[in-house]
Parts: sequence; C-alpha cells; structure tokens
Amino acid sequence: MPSPFVIVPRGSTGASEPLDLDPAFGELAVHAADPRVTDLFLNGADGLFLDRGSGAEPVPGWSASEREVRDLAVRLIALGGRHLDDQAPCVDVRLASGVRVHAVLAPVATSGTAVSVRIPRVRAADLDDLCRLGAIDGAQRAWLEETVRARRNVLITGGTGTGKTTMLAALLAHVPHDERIVTIEDVAELRPRHPHHVSLEARQPNLEGVGAIGVARLVRESLRMRPDRLIVGECRGEEIRDLLTALNTGHDGGAGTLHASGLSDVPARLEALGALAGMDPPALARQAVSAFASVLHLVRERSGVRRLVQAGELWLDGEHLGIAEVRPW
Repeated sequence: MPSPFVIVPRGSTGASEPLDLDPAFGELAVHAADPRVTDLFLNGADGLFLDRGSGAEPVPGWSASEREVRDLAVRLIALGGRHLDDQAPCVDVRLASGVRVHAVLAPVATSGTAVSVRIPRVRAADLDDLCRLGAIDGAQRAWLEETVRARRNVLITGGTGTGKTTMLAALLAHVPHDERIVTIEDVAELRPRHPHHVSLEARQPNLEGVGAIGVARLVRESLRMRPDRLIVGECRGEEIRDLLTALNTGHDGGAGTLHASGLSDVPARLEALGALAGMDPPALARQAVSAFASVLHLVRERSGVRRLVQAGELWLDGEHLGIAEVRPW
C-alpha cells in the first residue's frame, strides 16, 4: 500500500500531531485518530468507509441505525455552530480542530443520512515535503520555487482529492516572510507555513436566510486589506470575475484552484464559471490569459499517489480560451 498523503514538518518526530476530537465523534473517533485516514464516509445505515490513501474501503463489522447516524450528524454539525434539521438538511462546517464535516439528511440523501468527514492531515507542507512524497521531482521543485519567487500567478487544477490545496499550501510556504498573504475559501483549509497569513472564510445564511457572505464578496473585501499575495482556495462561481480583475490590476503572485478532469478541460471550466459571473467568452479569455502565467494540473493515481503531471499556458484561440501544454522544468 502506498504512503498516505500526510505531510509532517521537517524536524518533527515523524508522527502527525494528534487530533483534538470532541466526544461527539463517538465511535468515529478511533478511525479519525488513525494517522493514515484522510476521509470518513458514513452512508446511512449501509456502512462506514475510510480512505487511507488508496481509495474508500468499507469498515468490517460497522453497524448503526438511521436514527443513530442522524443524531451523530446533528451533533457534529452543532460542533461547528450550525443547525442540521429538516429546514436545513444540507450543511458544511469546519471544526476548531480543522476537521471538515458535511452532512445531508434523509430523505434528501435517499439511502439515509450521509456524513462526510475530511481529516486535515496536511501539516505545513512545503515543496521539500512534496518532493519527499513523490508528488514532484527535483526539477519541478526548482521551477515551482522560482515561480513563487518571480511572483507569477498560477492556477492549480485537478479532480477531487488530487492534492490541489496541499500544493497551494506548499507554494505559499516559500513566499518571503515580509509579505502578507490573504486567503479566501468557502471552507477554510489552507494553513501555510508562513508568519503573516490572514484567512477569510465564506459564511452561509442563518435560519432566516440572511447574513450570507460569499467568496466573491470576500475577494472584493480582501483588496482593501493590502495583500501581497491574494489566494482563492477554489473557484466555484462568480468569484472568478473578481479574482481575474484583481490579478489583472497589479496583484502579482496570486493563485487559485479549479476542479478539472484534465488540462484540456480547463478553458471550458473557466468559461462556464465566467458565464455564472456574467462574463462572455471573449472577455473571460482576455482576462484569464493576462491573469495566469501557468496552469498546474495534478492527478491522483490508482495507487493513491498524488502527482504534478502537466503544466500549461492559456492563450487566445480567436475569441475563446485555449491552452497549450508546456514543459517548463
């Protein structure tokens, strides 16, 4: 079995620091404490699955009723200061320990209450750590460090669980310590090894449906905070317009991540997000080409190893966005 994608800072004892889990986790706590586990999936009364770095595996002998699973979901969401009930059946929270919990109640989850728990196994990664894990090689490491030093804007792409957030945190660890990093995320996960990091997290509406603060607004707010590096953890919608605007108006050294199944799919994904923001393809293309110097694409291999496999440069293909693979390292 391959090594799990667990980062341990240099100079540590070699073991991940233990999680401080609330008793509300109940029987899940013993599995969450396993340093190899990065995700737990509870699918109603049908079973518990763990990801130890090579895909989801069932836990033999696990048994729970739908009522027990629902009660567990309600307790975990309450730890994050939110309510999970029939009026709000889908909730995502980040706990004080950094654990991320997402829950969907039945009957929205047709097979029973579904709970997804993501364990923060990334411990202040840097490029040396990624080299050690085999995510990048020596030539890629040197090029990535030069990219950070030269303040080039980058877009990191890949599917779910390919290590986009880990790569982004590793790059930010090499930002000079006299620079101010502001990160904006839907759910705050970035914890770069850097002394001057300000994290902004989106807020969902309250029970009355008011009070929401989205990523797009936070991007605009961050521009008033004098960031030296402006980072959007993941572009999902209209915030792409504000990020592109910022990166085209002197905010060099910024970065963002984007879900894409392949490097060739990136232009279409950006155009789709641009449409959500009211941008037509020609406007999106011109902004994106001047905003991002490089696109880094990551994959998760069947063995569980995450790896940087491609780099690309965006270009104008008539009035649309195109991308060309390059080999900069």
